[in-house]
Amino acid sequence: MNWQGVSEFVAVAETGSFTLAAKQLAISTAQVSRQVNQLETRLGTQLLYRTTRQVNLTDIGKEYFQHCRVILDDLAEAERAVTNLHHTPQGQLKISVPIAYGESHVAPLINDFCLLYPELSIELWLTNQTVDLTEEKVDLAIRLGVLENSSMMAKKLRQRTQYLCAAPSYIRKHGTPSNLIELKQHNCLLGTLDYWRFHSRKLTVTGSLKCNNGYGLLDAALKGIGIVQLPDYYVESYLQSGQLVSLLEQHQPKDDGVWAIYPHNRHVSTKVRLLLDYLDQHLA
Repeated sequence: MNWQGVSEFVAVAETGSFTLAAKQLAISTAQVSRQVNQLETRLGTQLLYRTTRQVNLTDIGKEYFQHCRVILDDLAEAERAVTNLHHTPQGQLKISVPIAYGESHVAPLINDFCLLYPELSIELWLTNQTVDLTEEKVDLAIRLGVLENSSMMAKKLRQRTQYLCAAPSYIRKHGTPSNLIELKQHNCLLGTLDYWRFHSRKLTVTGSLKCNNGYGLLDAALKGIGIVQLPDYYVESYLQSGQLVSLLEQHQPKDDGVWAIYPHNRHVSTKVRLLLDYLDQHLA
């Protein structure tokens, strides 16, 4: 395919001027005019209406412009992608992560990632607020649980299992609930919500302690204060050691996920792609 005149034509169509197109392309106005004229001759059709005051697209020119714009955009993206593959990632990388999970799991990995790629400048933002990636210019965010529909790309990094559990000391004193109805009679340690999710329903529960931090709830459960529902990364080691006992496993909710979300681009930048691969490998 002959590409001569295509870039010049697109520049004229976008600026509405041969002079402005020449400035944009850093070539002479005469060269722009010559290339567009040759393009029209080769295609055998008029693409532009020219007057002394302005330049407008013909109907055929409008259609041809739409196709050319897509092709040039794809070509630019392809060149950026290939260039990125041959360069060490650098520049700024902004990441948003929930506080507790970020402190325990993500921050240490980000620190290791810094050692691997010292030319990157990383900003790790720990927050439990749902961050608007576009508005805050965040390259990648970690989200927990069930994802809401959005225009963002998403990659599941690992499964997440929710456990209902209590310390043996609590069970000895208060007994083991055998069903969800009995659970409502127990001291339930709550986070920010007043209900727990189970396989087939949500159950409103009450208790003597409410805390917006998973480690605070875990400590209370270990001390026998009440029953808690927490993700696996808080409680698995304590379940294995016997310091906590899993309850009502037949009602355990379906596994959800730990997700990485990032803006929708045709070609993910090298720095984001490398971080995705690194988190996927080490969090799994």
